[in-house]
Amino acid sequence: MSQLDPYKGLKQCLDQTQYDIIVLGAGAGGMAAALFGAIEGQKVLLIERTHYVGGTTALSGGTTWVPMTRYLKDTPMNDTKEKVMNFLDHAVGDRSERSLREAFLESGAEAIHTLVDNTEVKFRACAYHPDYLADLPDASLNGRALEPLPYVAKHLGAALNLLRHPIPEFTVLGGMMVNREDIGHLLARFKSSTSFLYTARIVTQYAIDRALYGRTRRSVMGHALVARMLQSLLDRNIDLLVDTETLAINRNTAGKVSRLTLSQNGEVRHLIANKAIILASGGFARNPEKRAKLLPKQLPADSPSAEGHSSNLHHQVELLGAHYGQGHDQAAFWAPVSTRQRKNGTKAVFPHFVFDRSKPGTLCVDSNGQRFVNETVSYHEFGKAMLEGGKNTKHAWIITDAKGLAKYGLGMVRLGGDNPAPYLQDGYLKTGKSISELAQQLQIDETLLSSSIASINSAAKTGEDTLFGRGSTAYQKANGDPNQKPNPTIGALDQPPYYAVKLQPADIGAAQGLVGNKHAQLITINNEPIDGLYACGNDLHSIMGGTYPGPGITIGPAIVFAYKAIQHAINPLNTNQKNTMSQTKATCETH
Repeated sequence: MSQLDPYKGLKQCLDQTQYDIIVLGAGAGGMAAALFGAIEGQKVLLIERTHYVGGTTALSGGTTWVPMTRYLKDTPMNDTKEKVMNFLDHAVGDRSERSLREAFLESGAEAIHTLVDNTEVKFRACAYHPDYLADLPDASLNGRALEPLPYVAKHLGAALNLLRHPIPEFTVLGGMMVNREDIGHLLARFKSSTSFLYTARIVTQYAIDRALYGRTRRSVMGHALVARMLQSLLDRNIDLLVDTETLAINRNTAGKVSRLTLSQNGEVRHLIANKAIILASGGFARNPEKRAKLLPKQLPADSPSAEGHSSNLHHQVELLGAHYGQGHDQAAFWAPVSTRQRKNGTKAVFPHFVFDRSKPGTLCVDSNGQRFVNETVSYHEFGKAMLEGGKNTKHAWIITDAKGLAKYGLGMVRLGGDNPAPYLQDGYLKTGKSISELAQQLQIDETLLSSSIASINSAAKTGEDTLFGRGSTAYQKANGDPNQKPNPTIGALDQPPYYAVKLQPADIGAAQGLVGNKHAQLITINNEPIDGLYACGNDLHSIMGGTYPGPGITIGPAIVFAYKAIQHAINPLNTNQKNTMSQTKATCETH
């Protein structure tokens, strides 16, 4: 165990305590940086300003886009670095430095293998997860996107309470996390003995955990990645502090950025990082001033991301010469969301990723009642279309009929026959016995809405959406219903009553960040490296240039550039030398 109490450990530190590496921020990037440092035998301190570790990763699907790993052999794909770069060149173009993408690919597999061979972190190739921009040359159907294996935290003990809670609306039974496999078994529990036993097992385990620990110990998706990382931090006795604010970042007398002033529960200490300070605080997107300056003016404040990324550190490192990147396509990554007031008074912000927009029997219209986008594009492209649509797409509506609601759900109304009454009562879900009545409820043009629904109903017969090409790529088809013919994403809306949920655009993470070199070392406007100062995750300017080519293009680079930062910090004169520990496999995975 760490020698420091995570909640009050700063008081245990003597002033001027020295570490080799100090990492600021405990999302996936920061936790990975701390682990890579410890794997290399460094004395590491990990600092989190909020009460929980995990950042937005703990709320996400956890998909990690790192091509050319050992998991490629578990797929039918024949991928190469040349193919990956060609795909990225077409997707990103000149919106970011190509050399940074090359650095990512150069070290990507090595970073992942080092992590899984020396920690509890375990991945597998997603069974079928096409790149989002699947119509570009050399896009892949699978093998690049990795998913963390589910995890039961049997040994975390009191540290279980350090894990950020998942978004409640993504859980069932008041807190049980589920992934796609779980959902499939839950829906088929009375149709298959295998699914019944599977459901009984996970529900029983959840009930026991709630009784003994007050929350589930079983994590899936991004929460599983974070839980695995937390267990690994504890196994390696890495010092961790939460509820800790960084008041100042300064240089030493030699000009190296190495001095920190920290505050926790009123205690203030000055600590020293002899080799590196690594920023992994999640970016600027929770900072009101930065939002006003860097994000679109029409973007609402609601976001489904974690609350920690306030960019409090950015102003401090800007004083040291760091600066924000330019030339990107988008300053943040987007998703359409719907909002609802919870019983406890907090606001639920629900991201509409894939579970409803891509299903047959749905369509999306703008505030006038017209379709404005291919509903099956990625959540980032959908949000981008909303932001670029002007006043007509300041909000939009996702619409379905009675059969669509019962089978696929709609937003927070869960698939599989969730009772719509509570959602209708509080106004989250709108309904009408006819298209005309629904148009009145939504205060949109009846003629335009009728025409939009008619166009989808016509496309359901032919399988071809002549307006927007819905369901025209492998990615788009993958999120539909394979039993729906001829197009898995298009079905008729012809069974009233009709239902609708209001959508608005939201940011799910910053793309614009601080500029770094291929070692993740922050640089000045004159391209001079800032000695001792590194960044990863959303603090680092996106190597994807504000585009979203595939699933997990935030977590993957966060882990890889955390690895590169550690490698450079501990051996700046020979950064091409491979991590010695990555060459000796501590464990072997079989699937």
